Amino acid sequence: MNAHPDSTHGHRTDEFDAVVVGGGAAGLSAALVLGRSLRRTLVVDAGRPRNAPAAHMQGVLTRDGMSPGEYLAAGRAEVAGYGVEVRDGEVTGAAPDGNGGFLVTLADGGPVRARRLIVTTGLVDELPAVEGLAARWGRDVLHCPYCHGWEVRDGAFGVIAHPEMPAHQALMVAHWSKDVTLFTHTARELSAHEESLLGAAGVRIERGEVTGLAVADDRLTGVRLADGRTVERSVVFAAATRLAPRDGLLRQLGAELRATPFGEFVVVDGTGLTSVPGVWAAGNVTGPQEQVANAVSRGYRAGVALNNELVLGGLEEAVAGRPVG
Repeated sequence: MNAHPDSTHGHRTDEFDAVVVGGGAAGLSAALVLGRSLRRTLVVDAGRPRNAPAAHMQGVLTRDGMSPGEYLAAGRAEVAGYGVEVRDGEVTGAAPDGNGGFLVTLADGGPVRARRLIVTTGLVDELPAVEGLAARWGRDVLHCPYCHGWEVRDGAFGVIAHPEMPAHQALMVAHWSKDVTLFTHTARELSAHEESLLGAAGVRIERGEVTGLAVADDRLTGVRLADGRTVERSVVFAAATRLAPRDGLLRQLGAELRATPFGEFVVVDGTGLTSVPGVWAAGNVTGPQEQVANAVSRGYRAGVALNNELVLGGLEEAVAGRPVG
């Protein structure tokens, strides 16, 4: 087993038990477990968290309302206390090193060697092509009622329909407000059943393409339609038309992917292990619904599984080298 992280005896500076690619909630959670498990660990973070536009995180026990930046800074400080190294930068590639581990290439230097990898690189929300939408993302253009519903409850909600699931988001957010308008935009036709559900939820339907948002004094005031009308709204919910996981490294390593309505995501088991031996994944790179609390849990599981594999693998090697009897 490796030495305590405070010790440098026997370590070369470019060799790690684990390299964690991505320093968000999942990556730092995994790194915390690994640091506490006496594993020499490197976190490489490109600094592009999915929730960066949001002023606050919600629904994270004991950290409800904390800013994402403050949360990540606290996480970095915690893992540093266990000897984990965190570098700002980007991993540009990884390949098997021929000895059961990986050679990891960094954009600003490297390479470094890793016995195991955890990929927590997140995803990018590809938003509907509506003028002004992206600029207000995370402020009064939102996507998740569990993240933001309490803060905007009872407001005048607009929902821009998802192309393939036009009713779902409106049905969900109608729990937080009785004033909800669904803009069908460029989505498929609503089914009779969907229209019945929307009626039961009290959701009004505005058919026609959305061309932009109305804003006054840096505040959303309405949704503009192609027919020239503006429907007054104070909040707009808009699901991403596509979720693009930052999975280039996983694809490069040959990890198995699965198709979902939002795009392809890496296949993982209950611990986050991918189809590539020695490579785990956690957080939003594995699926669209890994909120901060979920990402922390998944990162923890991946860290524990990685350490268990190294512990048991080392013992198996030791036993294999001993005479029988």
